[in-house]
Amino acid sequence: MGKMLVSDEARQKFSSLRRVFDEVNSALQTKFSQLIELKEAEEKSLKESERFEKEIIEKKISTVTADEYFEKHPELKKKFDDEIRNDYWGY
Repeated sequence: MGKMLVSDEARQKFSSLRRVFDEVNSALQTKFSQLIELKEAEEKSLKESERFEKEIIEKKISTVTADEYFEKHPELKKKFDDEIRNDYWGY
């Protein structure tokens, strides 16, 4: 096969295409890497959530807001309100 002649314009076009390809390839690798990191973080978060749910069930941890607590114990609400109003913080 004979030697192929390539014009300067074709070389410039090829060089330009190669540069664009390298930029796109680099951007895709970065995005793919970030996607993997996000997926790993999501999996870790789900495992932690599962662990917390099990811990809550096993220890029967319950949460109550102050309003819910004071609904059940109205006498304490009055006591706390009086202490706060009188600037007495239980010391």
